[in-house]
Amino acid sequence: MKVRLLDIAHARSGDKGDTANVGLIAIEPVWYPVLERYVTRERVAAHFHGIIDGPVERYELPNLKALNFLLHGALDGGGTLSLKTDAQGKVFSTAMLRMVLDIPEDEAPGNAAPQNRGEIHVKAGYLNGGPYYAVKIVSGFLNNPQLGLPANDGMIVVFDARTGAPAAFLLDNGFITDFRTGAAGAVAARHLARAKISSVAVIGTGAQARYQLEMLALERTFSEVRIWGRDRDKACACADDLAKRRDEESTSKAAGEGARPTRSGKGGGRVPACIFAATESVREAVDGADLVITVTASREPLVRAAWLKPGVTVIAVGSDGPDKQELDVDVLARADKVVADSIPQCLRLGEIHHAVERGAISKDKIYAELGEITAGLKPGRVSESEIIVCDLTGVGVQDVAAASLVMERAKAGKTL
Repeated sequence: MKVRLLDIAHARSGDKGDTANVGLIAIEPVWYPVLERYVTRERVAAHFHGIIDGPVERYELPNLKALNFLLHGALDGGGTLSLKTDAQGKVFSTAMLRMVLDIPEDEAPGNAAPQNRGEIHVKAGYLNGGPYYAVKIVSGFLNNPQLGLPANDGMIVVFDARTGAPAAFLLDNGFITDFRTGAAGAVAARHLARAKISSVAVIGTGAQARYQLEMLALERTFSEVRIWGRDRDKACACADDLAKRRDEESTSKAAGEGARPTRSGKGGGRVPACIFAATESVREAVDGADLVITVTASREPLVRAAWLKPGVTVIAVGSDGPDKQELDVDVLARADKVVADSIPQCLRLGEIHHAVERGAISKDKIYAELGEITAGLKPGRVSESEIIVCDLTGVGVQDVAAASLVMERAKAGKTL
């Protein structure tokens, strides 16, 4: 079976004179034996053939579940002299993760999901004084669309906060997660985006791209949406789908009918009345946009600071794991305000985690949690020119709030 290295490991790299130093760390301990056996010195040397001039050294760090590689002759005599990579050899970690391993099926850890491009998240939370607490189990398997299945699935178990007894099993197939994630993006836009926006860039083409736009339309009006995806056909399909639903809703509205969210895997709420277009590149989508929304599972930065115009708001949604990254760290370095949904969590994963770890920003640059702004404890946007980045990694309290709303409406005989 073929396993992408970026699905089972993350990497960091830097320079040591003429040598690039690359650390490869297993995402889960069960994958370290695979790294140890199959990411050999010879395999790495072959991977970088023609890029480095010297030998490769490998060191095993079993206590860290990591391997360390020294790529000699990688920087043309030293970082300051290098013309074929960046000055500090940072690109080698990204290049390393592009490696694909061939391993026998019986050697893949049986309880892990990376070979199916899958991940599982478990979140729990409680709203102080609320009637319920909840535990959510949700999965994302990126190969599912090829099988005719939605990429996301899951359920929420709701408990009575007074007794701890189960109150409901919400077999929502991930709908509540999709819905509340879109709502979180809209809340961020309400407080952080300029009052008047025209163009929106969406980086990503899945269901969440639709939900973000549907929810955003409840907070802002805009005339253009530019969509980019790694698969050009999917980006075009996303734009065409939104345009088709926009036209259908215009017809329904003229006939006096309404629209409401459904679990279709493609959103299902109100679609903004604007132009939808797919772009050839991330830069084309982002350039000149008033609002940028990133909703991918990328393990490498997609959005660069140089592409952002003054006054833009960037809402990063996809990086919900320590190995995921959609924004180059220079985006956060350039930002006038950096906002987190949860500061402790964003320091462990998401965009802030990468920027702090790489020294692009300090912890002190984190302006506020989004909850502090919505509660009025700190102001959100205060000028038309400030650049604001909001890192949304997803918090359990949002799931409790959404599940409580479902319970309330179900008891009243209403739909969501």
